[in-house]
Amino acid sequence: MVAITVILAAVIASFVLGFGGSVNESVQAGVDVSENDGTATVTWISEGTASSLNVSAEDVNKNVTLNQVGDSATIQYNSDEEDGSSDGTITAGDDNNQEVTLQVTVIGIGSEGTRTVITQEEVTLDNQAT
Repeated sequence: MVAITVILAAVIASFVLGFGGSVNESVQAGVDVSENDGTATVTWISEGTASSLNVSAEDVNKNVTLNQVGDSATIQYNSDEEDGSSDGTITAGDDNNQEVTLQVTVIGIGSEGTRTVITQEEVTLDNQAT
C-alpha cells in the first residue's frame, strides 16, 4: 500500500512540476503521392496539425515547401538540367538512363518547429528525352 502511494505521488508530482508537458506531439497531415506519365506529384490534401510540408527526393540536394492545403510539388526526370528544384518542381536524372527510381520524402512541420515524416514513397520517373 505504501509503495502504491509513493508511485502515485511521484506521477502526480511529475505532471505538477511540468515534466509531463515536455513530450512533443507528432505532426499530422494528409498527402497524396501519385505517378502519371513518368512524373510524380505530391499534393497536400489535409492540413492536420502541419503548418507546412517539405518535399524532397533521394539524391537531389534541393526541396520544395508546400505552404497550404492544395499546394503540390512535381518530381520529374530532366536530363537537360542540373539536379535541383524550382517553381514547385524537383528534377532528377541523367542522360545515361531510361528511367530513375528514387524515394520521395514528405516531412510535416508543425507551428512550433516540430518535424515528422508524413510519408516516404518510391517513385519511378521516365526519361522523356528518349
